[in-house]
Amino acid sequence: MSSANPSLDSALQHLREVRLSILHLHKALLESERVVYEQFHGRIQSSGEFFRLVIGHDWFSWLRPISQFIIQMDDVLKSKEPVTIDQVNGLLDEAKQMLQPAQDGTTLEKRYYRAIQRDPDIALMHANLTRLLNGQG
Repeated sequence: MSSANPSLDSALQHLREVRLSILHLHKALLESERVVYEQFHGRIQSSGEFFRLVIGHDWFSWLRPISQFIIQMDDVLKSKEPVTIDQVNGLLDEAKQMLQPAQDGTTLEKRYYRAIQRDPDIALMHANLTRLLNGQG
């Protein structure tokens, strides 16, 4: 989608970059959680079993809001309807709010915090995403 509004075009490009960063982070979080899950429950036998666990098991439920948020971004980026800068900025603000690790907080915040603590790649991805969300990326 392209518009005659340079600030909207810039905001949409920023959203695309944020989406890609969150997508990579989400994949890394899934893999990290898989490793921890397997330490407690044994090896996951197939990608189909892993998929079923991701969509249905409580262990992975904290990641579902991130999955749903990626879908929201996709809906805006692929919309056939006109997109406003307010919609784009709203999604960017939502990303900042959602991806806040905290030792004491919501389930997502706590589990995200623990993933950052145990996995240096996730910590680096979080730092890069934070810079990107703060307009320094």
